[in-house]
Amino acid sequence: MAEFQIRFDDGAAYERMMGVWSRMAGEIFLDWMKPAAGLRWIDVGCGNGAFTELIVDRFAPAEVEGIDPSEGQLAFARQRPAARLAKFQQGDAMALPFAANRFDVAAMALVLFFVPDPAKGVAEMVRVVRPGGIVAAYLWDMLGGGFPMEPVQAEMRDMGHPVARPPSMDASRMDVLRGLWQGAGIEQVETREITVQRSFDNFEDFWSIVLLSPSIVAVLKTLTAAQIDAIKARVRERLPGDTTGRITFSARANAIKGRVPA
Repeated sequence: MAEFQIRFDDGAAYERMMGVWSRMAGEIFLDWMKPAAGLRWIDVGCGNGAFTELIVDRFAPAEVEGIDPSEGQLAFARQRPAARLAKFQQGDAMALPFAANRFDVAAMALVLFFVPDPAKGVAEMVRVVRPGGIVAAYLWDMLGGGFPMEPVQAEMRDMGHPVARPPSMDASRMDVLRGLWQGAGIEQVETREITVQRSFDNFEDFWSIVLLSPSIVAVLKTLTAAQIDAIKARVRERLPGDTTGRITFSARANAIKGRVPA
């Protein structure tokens, strides 16, 4: 399979496709983190600001810096209410544009498997967080079938149409996550699974979200109408609706947190 090069540059489309999932998982993640109010945060790979907004709304932070490589996503983030406090700038998770010990909390929401060198990304979070501060992340369990688009991707793989996937898939495994945190010298490391459910009015409502996924659409563009119809039929069978046609299914993320040594 070709190297994963698809980026999310449309903040509004990402909001419909993944923003809803991200906030549902993010709420549980933040409940588990239990950070104090008034802290200085960095949201690494902030995307369109869905998770950043939760931080601003829930914890009255003293400061929030959002970093992401996509200017399209950042433009959407800057239109959110969170922008009354949060600042958003383009940057690389493996070379954060901040001095050491700048923040109290560094978080990555659904990002680490996109970082080409996850260990370097974790090390950068540790570098910019003060001693005793929190370094935390959650990401879809890609290898364990937890990704929200897995019902579609599984059928496409079975039919010989695999979708390009992130470059650091192993980082979504809980044991790999724990090894990354411990390898970076982070202490008091804890992990947990996060399961969330989302409903769609009917199959076509769900499929409209599927068509916002750049990686899936890149493959669909290479297929015939008959091949696409065959994929849809198999996905529809995998996700049966209730008596009203409504579809509900789950996604699962792995989460980790710990503290920089004091």
